[in-house]
Amino acid sequence: MKLLLDTQILLWAAGEPRKLSRAARKLLEDPDHELLFSAASLWEITIKTTLGRDDFRVEPRLLRRALLDNGYVELPVTSLHAVHLDGLPPLHKDPFDRILLAQALVEGISLITHDAQLARYPVPVKKV
Repeated sequence: MKLLLDTQILLWAAGEPRKLSRAARKLLEDPDHELLFSAASLWEITIKTTLGRDDFRVEPRLLRRALLDNGYVELPVTSLHAVHLDGLPPLHKDPFDRILLAQALVEGISLITHDAQLARYPVPVKKV
């Protein structure tokens, strides 16, 4: 099964795995799961890191390289993903989260999140 990690889960998996729930660790450690990260997550991390956000203290280039080196697959943002944003109900205003939702919907994969608000969307979302 393909799993797209939202930005928070991605950061926790890469730098603070103790923050992951048992359910999240089980999903991420299953060798039958293909773990994906979105280019949108790296975009968000880069922006928030340059703004000095305390919860985004990571060097985006190093993170990307480490993810790829550890078998994660990068999911680019495409125009098809972008045009599917209009079909999402306005439950969440964060544009980064919304593009992740659209990617999961278009690609037919599950988005893994800790965000209860994202889990309310009618797309394949797993709250862990």
